[in-house]
Amino acid sequence: MTADPQQTPSGRAATAFAALHHAEEPLLLPNAWDHASARALAEQGFRAVGTTSLGVAAAAGLPDGAAATREETLRLAVALGSGPFLLSVDAEGGFSDDPDEVAEFARALYAVGAVGINLEDGLGPAARHAAKIEAVKRAVPGLFVNARTDTHWLGDGDGTLARLDAYQQAGADGVFVPGLTDPRGIEALVRRLEVPLNILYAPQGPPVARLAETGVRRISLGSLLYRRALGAALDAAAGIRAGRPPTGTTPAYDDVAGLAAPHRTPGARTSR
Repeated sequence: MTADPQQTPSGRAATAFAALHHAEEPLLLPNAWDHASARALAEQGFRAVGTTSLGVAAAAGLPDGAAATREETLRLAVALGSGPFLLSVDAEGGFSDDPDEVAEFARALYAVGAVGINLEDGLGPAARHAAKIEAVKRAVPGLFVNARTDTHWLGDGDGTLARLDAYQQAGADGVFVPGLTDPRGIEALVRRLEVPLNILYAPQGPPVARLAETGVRRISLGSLLYRRALGAALDAAAGIRAGRPPTGTTPAYDDVAGLAAPHRTPGARTSR
């Protein structure tokens, strides 16, 4: 007798993640770039954590958005998939133009514990992106597919609704429109969609409360936290060189060391 996929641990986690997109408050999804950042965010009470393709690429010295970080992305998913949070993976465009190859990558992510995948169209052919979505949903029905269009990120917004409609019809569980920050435009889009809308938070854009009022169901932080962390490190280094002690929050050594997964905890060290 075949087990019901929804009753497996992975299936229950995937169902819980999907439910967060239909809760009273929108899902605020912070994006991590390594094990420590993901665990630290989870300890701050975030039930779900995403990954940031920029953070993964920059940490490896590779270009973002160029299908160059497939193995690094999967390696991070392996490290995070068993964590105490629901994991959604930013997979760029799936690291291939072949829908079947994208589906196999999605299957690998789900196998290590990911419950969501973010797939971006890069303003490529909408039909090709829809085919990727269809292939992923056939291969891994329980994986939450967040279909991103770059019409506002890379273009002037033209064709947004047509693309999103194609992705909905292909089986996307949610759609993502980074670069769209006008509340009236967001509200108009929400009224036309059948699936939850994901918007990228922008410091100069509407605050979280205003985005919630527009009907947005998921608010991603993207690469913001990674860039802020890098900026804080540069500010601290420059300040120390100039004779100023660092300001802001500095986690203690033991607190950061404590973020390691139990099976990866190294032997005792005295150098800090």
